[in-house]
Amino acid sequence: MSKTMSEKILARASGMNDIEAGDIVISNIDVAMTHDLTGPLAVQSFKEIGTEKVWDPSKIVIPFDHQVPADSIDSANNHIIMRKFVEEQKIENFYDVNAGVCHQILPELGHVVPGEIIVGADSHTCTHGALGAFATGIGSTDMAMVFSEGKLWFKVPETNRFEITGKLKDNVYAKDVILNIIGKMGADGSTYKSCEFAGQTVSDMTISDRMVLCNMAIEMGGKTGMVEPDEKTIKYVQSRSNKTYDIVKTDLDAPSLNIINIDVSELEPQVSCPNNVDNVKPVSEVDQEIDQVFLGSCTNGRISDLRDAAKILKGQKIANGTRMLVIPASKEVYTKALDEGLIKIFVDAGALVSAPCCGPCLGGHTGIIGPGEVSLSTSNRNFKGRQGSPEGKVYLSSAAVAAASAIEGRIVTPEGKK
Repeated sequence: MSKTMSEKILARASGMNDIEAGDIVISNIDVAMTHDLTGPLAVQSFKEIGTEKVWDPSKIVIPFDHQVPADSIDSANNHIIMRKFVEEQKIENFYDVNAGVCHQILPELGHVVPGEIIVGADSHTCTHGALGAFATGIGSTDMAMVFSEGKLWFKVPETNRFEITGKLKDNVYAKDVILNIIGKMGADGSTYKSCEFAGQTVSDMTISDRMVLCNMAIEMGGKTGMVEPDEKTIKYVQSRSNKTYDIVKTDLDAPSLNIINIDVSELEPQVSCPNNVDNVKPVSEVDQEIDQVFLGSCTNGRISDLRDAAKILKGQKIANGTRMLVIPASKEVYTKALDEGLIKIFVDAGALVSAPCCGPCLGGHTGIIGPGEVSLSTSNRNFKGRQGSPEGKVYLSSAAVAAASAIEGRIVTPEGKK
């Protein structure tokens, strides 16, 4: 019987020949990731289970990114807990406070290849499906079981496949595409479904663009986001990993497959308005002054995003009364931005550039907003209190819209700047 990517990958990992959507399977895990925020509870739960050693220290990845450098005694203690666990368990893939955001460094450093099952104690683990893996977020206590057994149960998801066609207009990016899709589908439009992104528009996208799409699959309820591997995928993976892998693609006549056709040829720059990601409007319909701009996160903190923003900001100044925070997603991105002179452009424009980390994306850390303030962010969520005060408001956009808006002090379209 014809199968989807998710069904094929879960079948392989479960040692089963014939599974279908709705089945419950126990699957072997290829990569397990937890970080400084979700890791301590996973470690505590692992110890309560009573298992002395993790199932495979080579398959666990632990980056520090959410509260780095430590911004409180509690976060410093969390770092201590995780460093001790890494040492005790001889975890091979540990990345301390200087590495960057987990969802950026995992593919960069070769931990993600097609056909694998990747679980992370972070909801945006679905990002890694951009390389043709089945990647999904799990809870810290589930991660403790993975640490112990190297397995986890899954309900095999149905699939929404978004066939995206049309050439994007100037100043329209992958972020606009996914915001538009989420706006159409709603926050629960793909609940527990695999969200595949396909079509000529996706084929033309870079790996970074595809990561944007998959990163935000969770914002419409998706279990995972996925893109079928192609030559771009293979080139990216072979340049970064020495792991073997399987190329898995969806059979278009699979019974559990629902195809949704989307034409983006007339799409305008989009913005997600408070306080829900699916509250999406064209930028042209939004008239909003802003106090802060955040360029970064696992959604849009890659080198392509920094380049897009720098083109617009070069020779310009950030508006009086508006502040801009730029946080590259990883050390590799930061280094490239330094080498290309992008950091100087940001600093000359009046932005504050910080070391690679999650920054204000989760609130309570660098760059939070106060009561009544408005943030325009390239991140993936704008829930109440997400970036600080619950009395503040967060809008979401592409890097280009963020840069143009920082200059104007209000949300605008970067006409003629792509």
